[in-house]
Amino acid sequence: MASEKVVVAPLAIKMVLHNDLALRLRMHFKNKLSNFSIHDNSNFATDIRRLAAGHVGGQVFAAYVLCTAQDKDAVRLTLEQIDVIRRMCTENPEMELVTTAEGMRNSTKIACLISIEGGHSIDSSLPALRMFYQLGVRSMALTHNCNTPWAESSASLYPNYQRKNNSLTDFGKAVVNEMNRLGMLVDLSHSSWETARSVLKHSTAPVLFSHSSAYAICNNVRNIPDDLLLLLKENGGLIMVNFYSSFVACSHNANVSIVADHFDHIKRVIGAESIGIGADYDGAQGFPKGLEDVSKYPALIEELISRNWTEEELAGVLRLNFLRVFRKVEKVRE
Repeated sequence: MASEKVVVAPLAIKMVLHNDLALRLRMHFKNKLSNFSIHDNSNFATDIRRLAAGHVGGQVFAAYVLCTAQDKDAVRLTLEQIDVIRRMCTENPEMELVTTAEGMRNSTKIACLISIEGGHSIDSSLPALRMFYQLGVRSMALTHNCNTPWAESSASLYPNYQRKNNSLTDFGKAVVNEMNRLGMLVDLSHSSWETARSVLKHSTAPVLFSHSSAYAICNNVRNIPDDLLLLLKENGGLIMVNFYSSFVACSHNANVSIVADHFDHIKRVIGAESIGIGADYDGAQGFPKGLEDVSKYPALIEELISRNWTEEELAGVLRLNFLRVFRKVEKVRE
């Protein structure tokens, strides 16, 4: 009876996650929202009907552009992705664009927060970063799958800006400083471990890994080793667990149980208060059986309950941990 109460009561109210629906809108509909049914679209992992079924009340939508746009038109393309997220979240009555921790906490709709996924989007320009903030961006990943001139990616897919022993340049530190000053969340998912280590030592505000998992469970370089988790704990930041099968099972054969193993491991190393849900729906293809789309979150919660996670721990994972970190970032700005 206690488990049934937990599933349907306060834990089911809000979740805060990483989502790449805007990328799909660009790829398939050229950002023309009139050609897309956001209420019911089975071609993607995200729509309003399934967000409601998954009890999702808070969603971080990523403005992502390909690494091939670096040093070309990345700023313009990022503006277009921010535009489509803003339109999606303001033109649908079930959704609400928010820019503060308080706004997200108080929203009675699906609260939308905008992030940028990849520092190449600012074209090495602090003024561009500041203008993105003015447009509502409240989080930025320092890299995606390519290095920038000032930070290093965990991937080696592109030849851009290859170097050694300089994972975060002086300008990279200036980017982190400016994000701290603005009150923008520094996101280290996709960054190399050395870049992440440098940022964790440099940032005066808590940081997050918006969609990364535990390297000890799946030894993919996109995941986070225990020594970095311990630095994250010292920083007061958050790791939001990715669900992509290749990152949780190191194969395409994954299920809810292996995802829960990542939560258990991170909890043992740094505590439940440092964990959130990243998922990465619509940013990849190939999610665990039982976690195929945004309606499936209750299955994960039930699995964690069966592993003796408390209601307080789960409330933190689902909502309160992110809000706490976001508010601390705002306090550093203030």
